[in-house]
Amino acid sequence: MSGEIERTRLRVGGFPAIVWGRESGSVYIYVHGRSAGKEEAETLARHAREKAIQVISFDLPDHGENVREDYPCSAQNGVEELRAILDFVKRRWPRRYLYGSSLGAYFSLLTYQGEWFERCLFLSPIVDLEKLIRGMMAAVGVDESTLRERGEIPAGGGETLSWDYYHYVREHPVVKWASPTYILYGTGDTLTDRATLDGFVARFRCVLETCSQGEHYFHTARQRDVLNGWLRRNV
Repeated sequence: MSGEIERTRLRVGGFPAIVWGRESGSVYIYVHGRSAGKEEAETLARHAREKAIQVISFDLPDHGENVREDYPCSAQNGVEELRAILDFVKRRWPRRYLYGSSLGAYFSLLTYQGEWFERCLFLSPIVDLEKLIRGMMAAVGVDESTLRERGEIPAGGGETLSWDYYHYVREHPVVKWASPTYILYGTGDTLTDRATLDGFVARFRCVLETCSQGEHYFHTARQRDVLNGWLRRNV
């Protein structure tokens, strides 16, 4: 998988994107996680190149080159971008795959419930954002009525609780997912607990692989080795 990989920079729906690999009839939509960016798709693109599959990646709102005033990384804005990407992809590639990491996996679940992909790969997916936000609210002693009245409340660590964000997530549950899905999960993940993930896996018949001593973010040499092995087997 060594050597330079082809990449074409473009804009889709007004935001920056990259298409990786040589022209093909197949493509992975790559949806990155929080504090990441479209360039991180290179690892997937190298594995996908071995199967003659291209990759398209893009910056989520308030990430990378997609930082605009009054354009936060909310579920609403994420859904809008993911819909624009899929509309673009449907015009160019007949066979479509999906890769989502962390929050990107959740945005994918939220947006693409009625869509079909040949295969979906989720790394450290957030599968119940409403539960995660409720946990953040409890940690800072904020209830729903207070959040609704104040609109936004700092939650520490650079995070902000938003009523609009929380209300949207609560009103748009993930109720359907039919595409074959493979998940890699670190047993030390602190954002999605194992019981919540197991419930999702059972409900939607996913294939789960775990990384012992893995974390939500796969960043150590061992974790990256596990990730690359998982990609080799499942791309």
